[in-house]
Parts: sequence; structure tokens; C-alpha cells
Amino acid sequence: MTNEVNLNGAERTIAKYDRLRGGLKDVALFTKPTTVRNVESVTGRTETFVIETCRYEDKGDYIFVECMEEAGLTRLCLPPKVADAIASQREALTTRRRKIAAKRLAQERMERGEVPGFLRSRHIS
Repeated sequence: MTNEVNLNGAERTIAKYDRLRGGLKDVALFTKPTTVRNVESVTGRTETFVIETCRYEDKGDYIFVECMEEAGLTRLCLPPKVADAIASQREALTTRRRKIAAKRLAQERMERGEVPGFLRSRHIS
């Protein structure tokens, strides 16, 4: 954290979130902020997220997250390594889900007696 002196002469600490966000403001590309409201189905408690992604040339993508809930405001700046890990995990889950669905469809087709496309030319009478 760095310190700054306000008009009254008192020192104020600048949060890491503000330093990173401010430092990237004019040198990186930003998405428009997206607001997501999540309501917990069991408790009915609401939390609101504001998400913004920033791409900084060769450094990577930063993700800025603000979470507002009854306990207060939490602000995070996820660095490129974390953003990359999240993207990689999401892609891995998507790949696994597609493989599971493909195996299920192949099994259903086999049960119906359908011949796979790559075997059709061999079974022509």
C-alpha cells in the first residue's frame, strides 16, 4: 500500500485494487463492467458482483471483482496467472463434459443399431 496526503493534510492509504486499476486505466483495454446479482435460494440473501476484465499488452488479463453484500464491500484484482488458471479450469471442465456427452450419444446410437459414420462404407451390401 502507498500513502497519499489529502487536502486536510492527513495521510490516506491507497488500496492495492485502486493502485492497479488506476495504473492500468489509460494503458490497457477494459471491458464494460458487468453487474451480476446472486440470490441464495436457501437463505434469500443477495450479493451483487461487478466484474471487469482488463487486457494489458503482453502481461495478460486482469480481472477486477467487486462484491457487495450485507457484510460490506470486498474488492479483488485477480492477476493474469489467476485469470489464466480460471480459464484453463473452465476449458478442462467443458472438454470433460463434451467427452461424457459424446460417449453417452455413441452408446445410445449403438443400442439403436446405428452404424458409426466411419464404419458405414465397410457395411455396404
